[in-house]
Amino acid sequence: MATVNLSEANFSETIENNNIVIIDFWAPWCGPCKQFGPIYEKTSEQYPDIVFGKVNTEDEQALAGQFQIRSIPTTIIIKENIAVFQQPGVMPEEGLKDVIRQVQELDMDMVRQELEKQQQAENAK
Repeated sequence: MATVNLSEANFSETIENNNIVIIDFWAPWCGPCKQFGPIYEKTSEQYPDIVFGKVNTEDEQALAGQFQIRSIPTTIIIKENIAVFQQPGVMPEEGLKDVIRQVQELDMDMVRQELEKQQQAENAK
């Protein structure tokens, strides 16, 4: 699957209607983003069941703020509506594929249980 440009208009729908969404936060002036772009595009073609989205932080500042993007490129992976991975910087192709494999294998019931425990601990304070 080719990459999809994400904006405030289609972001929620994309996240809610897909099991795994990988997002590249980037900007046109960013040198490392230009280096990562071809890696991201090539990898997207190898995973037709995963949505690979791109968010231009210049055009979509609210989305970048929502995810507290401080440096670009930043890669975020959302599985079953939960952000399970976030990393700034250029990732090599094999590193990106390894993270994808780990996310595919991730037990989301365990993740939800852990999030619930964290929430309960926060509420107890």
